[in-house]
Amino acid sequence: MLAAVENVFPPVPADVAVALGAFLAGRGYMNAWLVFALTWVANVGSGAAVYALARRHGALVTRGFLGRHIFTPNTVAHIEAQYRRHGAYGIFVSRLLPVWRGVVMPFAGIARVPAWRALIPMALASAVYYGALTYLIGRLGTDLDLVLRVVRRVNTGLAIVAGMLILVIALWIIRRRRRQPPPPQ
Repeated sequence: MLAAVENVFPPVPADVAVALGAFLAGRGYMNAWLVFALTWVANVGSGAAVYALARRHGALVTRGFLGRHIFTPNTVAHIEAQYRRHGAYGIFVSRLLPVWRGVVMPFAGIARVPAWRALIPMALASAVYYGALTYLIGRLGTDLDLVLRVVRRVNTGLAIVAGMLILVIALWIIRRRRRQPPPPQ
C-alpha cells in the first residue's frame, strides 16, 4: 500500500514497509514472493495512474500558480528536452533512486513522454529495486545472527577509522596554530 502512496506523496516510507515485510518473510512469517508482488503491483499501478493524470491534466498545472512560478514554459521545455535526451534509460535509472522515484512519472506525464517509453522502464526499475530490496532483506531475516556479527565488525572498524581521522585532524589543527605568527598588538 505504501509503495502505491509513494508515487503520490514521495516522503512516504514505502521502503521501510517493504523491508519489514521482507524481513518477516525471511523469518518465515510471510511469503517473500507475495511481499514483492503486492509491492510491485501497487507501485507500478499508482505510478501509471500518476503518469496518466499528469499527461492528461499537466497543462492545467502549467497554467496556474505552479506554472507561473515552478512549471514555467522554459522549465517544461527543459524537462521535455531531458526526457528526449535520456529517454527510457533516464526514467529507469531515476526510478531506482529513492528521492527521485516519486517525481519521475508526473514529470514524464507533463512532458508528454509516450506511454511505452515511460511505463516500461518504470515497471522494470520497480521490479529491480523492490525485488532486490525484498531479496536482500529476506536474506537478512534468514541470517540475522550472521548479519549482526558482520555489522558489529564493520562498526568497530569504522569507529577505529573515525577515531584515527579525528586524531589526524586534531593534530593538523594544533600544528597549524603553532605555525601561525601571533597577532600584532
